[in-house]
Amino acid sequence: MKIILSNSSPEPLYEQIIRQLKGNIIKRILEPGDPLPSIRVLAKDLQISVITTKRAYEELEREGFIETIPGKGSFVSSENQDFLREKRYRDFEDQLRVIVNEAREIGLSQKEIFEIVSIFYEEGESND
Repeated sequence: MKIILSNSSPEPLYEQIIRQLKGNIIKRILEPGDPLPSIRVLAKDLQISVITTKRAYEELEREGFIETIPGKGSFVSSENQDFLREKRYRDFEDQLRVIVNEAREIGLSQKEIFEIVSIFYEEGESND
C-alpha cells in the first residue's frame, strides 16, 4: 500500500491519507479483511505525527471503511462494499452539483464543462 503525502497541498495530511485509503478500498486494491499498518507504523513510514494517522483511521472507521479490533489492528471493513461505493457516488454527485451550479453562474456552457472535465480526467490517467 502506497500513500503519498504533499506538504504543499492545501489538503490536510490526515485528509490526504483518508482520500487515498478510500480510493484503494473502492477500487478494490485493498480487499475486505486486508490488514492496514498500525497507526504507529504508518506514522513512522510517512514521517508524520501519530496523532495525524490516528485521526485518519478514526474518520475511516466512523465512515465504515475500516474496522479496528483491539489488540489485533485495523482492517478493511467487511461491510457491504457496494454500500460504500454508493455513498461515494452520492458524495461525488453532491460535489458535482455544486460545481455545475458555479459553472452556470459564470456562464460556462455544457460543452466547456465537458472539455474541462475531459482534460482533468486525461491528466489523471497519465498520472496513474
